[in-house]
Amino acid sequence: MKPVSVGSFAVGGGSPIVLIAGPCVIESPAHACDLALALKDITARTGVPLIFKASYDKANRTSGQSFRGPGLESGLRTLADVKARTGLPVLTDIHEPAHAAAAAEVVDVIQIPAFLSRQTDLIVAAARTGKVVNVKKGQFLAPKDMRHVIAKITAEGNESILVTERGVSFGYNNLVVDVRAFPMLRELGYPVVFDVTHSLQLPGAGDGVTAGLAEYIEPLAAAGVAAGVDAVFMEVHEEPARARSDAANALRLDKLEALLLKLKRIEGACA
Repeated sequence: MKPVSVGSFAVGGGSPIVLIAGPCVIESPAHACDLALALKDITARTGVPLIFKASYDKANRTSGQSFRGPGLESGLRTLADVKARTGLPVLTDIHEPAHAAAAAEVVDVIQIPAFLSRQTDLIVAAARTGKVVNVKKGQFLAPKDMRHVIAKITAEGNESILVTERGVSFGYNNLVVDVRAFPMLRELGYPVVFDVTHSLQLPGAGDGVTAGLAEYIEPLAAAGVAAGVDAVFMEVHEEPARARSDAANALRLDKLEALLLKLKRIEGACA
């Protein structure tokens, strides 16, 4: 497997497990920076490399009345400030090809949302920036189908690719994770990320909002690490009930340190 460099560390290729974490959406500049600093402290104590993630626009909210974020310009200013104040590499997702170049001026990793994982123009625009591209596997795709997505990126000369599993649709308002997907995705030759918290969504089940099953974050994360994923993606909030997006499936900040230590023990046992 080809390791992918992000900031001062690598994802994959035998490197220690990486954490991608932050709030679902930028709620305010102060909140993003405070949470990033808290995450940095926790990951420094546990020895886990961290990529801070947050979205400037959640364009795929269930309801048109839901909070989407501050928008491109304001959101990227916040992410630039987070990066300057913390020194952390930063990830954000894009929903339009025209946003790729602007995002690339600030972030280290450009993410393609799962619902948009077959949108060729969006993927090509992200690839052409030369940044690391993290593509979330669509809830409607088999693991092997991601080879076509990867081919769209590599055709632009970009080999810095992460592939994320985030559950597959299982009937109405439910997702499941097939642990076989992790080795299947690794066979494609690029580091595999497990988006634990989004895999616990109950899409649209909350009458206009996405419900979730946050109580299962720990066992699901443990299973993914035991299966050999290269990074774990989690939405983290100091008070999930007050989060302005994905409140029902975010990990409470004060639970993160113990979980990371457990995941490191599992990683060591499976090495």
